[in-house]
Amino acid sequence: VQLQASGGGSVQAGGSLRLSCTVSRRTASNNSMGWFRQAPGKEREFVATISWRGGDTSYADSVKGRFTISRDNAKNALYLQMNSLKLEDTAVYYCAGSRYSTATSRLDSYPYWGQGTQLTVSS
Repeated sequence: VQLQASGGGSVQAGGSLRLSCTVSRRTASNNSMGWFRQAPGKEREFVATISWRGGDTSYADSVKGRFTISRDNAKNALYLQMNSLKLEDTAVYYCAGSRYSTATSRLDSYPYWGQGTQLTVSS
C-alpha cells in the first residue's frame, strides 16, 4: 500500500485547508485510516482516524470540533478538513493506513505511511 498526502501550504490563523491522501491499492478500503502530525522537535502525534466503512471517527482533543476526517473508498482517497486553524497546528501532516478495519489512534497500528505534507499557520 502506498499513500501520498497533498494539500498542505501556508494559511493564516483562523483559516481553513483540506488535506487529501491517495491510496494506491484498492484493498486499502478494508483498513482504517488516520492522520498524524509532527511538529519540529516533537514526536509524531495522532490527529484523527476513520474506520474502513467511514462510520466511526475519532479525534485528538486538540483538534476536536475543528477538524473533520472523511474518506471515499471508491476514489481510494482520505481527507482532512481543517477549520479554525491555530498556530500550534503547524506541522508536517501524514496520512497512514492501519492493519485493522476499526478506527485506531495507536501509532503502532499503522504500518503504511505517506510522505507528509507541510502545514504552516501564521498570525
